[in-house]
Amino acid sequence: MTAANAVRVDRLSFRYPGSALTLNDVSFSIASGEIVGLVGPSGAGKSTLLQHLNGLLPTRLSESETNTWIDDIPVTRASLPDVRRRVGFLFQDPDDQLFCPTVFEDVAFGPLNLNLPDDEVRRRVQESLLAVGLSGYESRSTMRLSLGERKRVCLAGVFACQPSILALDEPFSSLDPRARRTLIGILKKFPGSQIVATHDLDVVVELCHRVLLLDGGQLRASGLTNDILGNAALMERHGLEVPLRLQPR
Repeated sequence: MTAANAVRVDRLSFRYPGSALTLNDVSFSIASGEIVGLVGPSGAGKSTLLQHLNGLLPTRLSESETNTWIDDIPVTRASLPDVRRRVGFLFQDPDDQLFCPTVFEDVAFGPLNLNLPDDEVRRRVQESLLAVGLSGYESRSTMRLSLGERKRVCLAGVFACQPSILALDEPFSSLDPRARRTLIGILKKFPGSQIVATHDLDVVVELCHRVLLLDGGQLRASGLTNDILGNAALMERHGLEVPLRLQPR
């Protein structure tokens, strides 16, 4: 692997206890600054794959056992603090990520756990809320926000830790068109690498340079976004539809 790769996964397989393989021999890489869409039918293994990128699954690997590298760092139990500083993870449900009473406290949680001084924490909170269009929300209750606002607060909390890679699990689900458009604009400005798992394939066409198609825990196709998502036979074979903006008019 060269230093230009932010992520490398090599022959990754994984099963939950008592179940069949959820991931089966998956290999891919993501270049520095690249935005990659992770698509596939429900149950394909997308969330499980994302959780390997910052060590949420599994957590007991040694360096000789790992199948995943972040910026040349093997994802192992020993490297988890460094890996998690580099990979910002956004859960599908913001309620799995928001747990502080106010927006300021929630966005500040990560920087405080990095043992940063108070003035640096405040600066990061302000800059992160500005980046997601929520300046002035610091004192608001996290329980009194719309779904789109809650997702943006979660993203602000990720930004406040200044990761170089984003792993986003269904960030556009249940958003209205305005909130969806706002989030797309925010992600387009992020300078690092991204892997975005989503069923919203029109967003993938607009946002992502390349696509990974996962089905049944296996990587079935990888390539340029329009080449993969515009292939009607391939999409139908894996229970997907060609997005509207790629369909013949």
